[in-house]
Amino acid sequence: MSHCHDEHCEHDHDDLPEAGEQSLLYSKIDVDNVRCLNEAEPDSGKVVIRPWNERMDNTKFLESDADEQLIVFVPFTGSVKLRSICIRTDRGDQAPTKMKVFINREDVDFDVADSYTATQEFDLVQTDDVVEYGVRITKFTNVRNITLFFPDNHGEDTSIVRYIAFKGEWTEIKRDPIITVYEANANPADHKTPGGENKMDHSIQ
Repeated sequence: MSHCHDEHCEHDHDDLPEAGEQSLLYSKIDVDNVRCLNEAEPDSGKVVIRPWNERMDNTKFLESDADEQLIVFVPFTGSVKLRSICIRTDRGDQAPTKMKVFINREDVDFDVADSYTATQEFDLVQTDDVVEYGVRITKFTNVRNITLFFPDNHGEDTSIVRYIAFKGEWTEIKRDPIITVYEANANPADHKTPGGENKMDHSIQ
């Protein structure tokens, strides 16, 4: 059973999984470039970002290493209007208690996460069910990448996250059209006739 939390959740609680599955953004995530800081196992930050039908797979999880803090950086393949973040943690004390979210930054490390104001913060539910946290959509209308910072847990030395997903609308990023227009409309100055070049050479001499 999935739940929706946060006062800004802007959809029906019956949304997951059937009715809202079409808005899951797993296929729009650049999984190869997902990064995690302080992960105990290399690339374990990538395994918690997986299809919805694998959300309850307990063999794949992310655990922190040196302490309880975790940072997960997730790039999208286009521009996203984000609606919610789905998180599955743990029933025990390794479950993170908070999540700070930053968007469109590629420089978030633990120093930045502690010193900069997050786009939005959440108090997390201590459960191993998937919980859906609705975001303030007006702040998440043009998301190219998102960073999740889990600063603490319920008292254990390390933290565990079992599943991360996102819901919203994806739009392809259009490449700069000015280049195409410039190439399609030739500049006469770039295409001098041989006769014109000869005249110019003769005048210089």
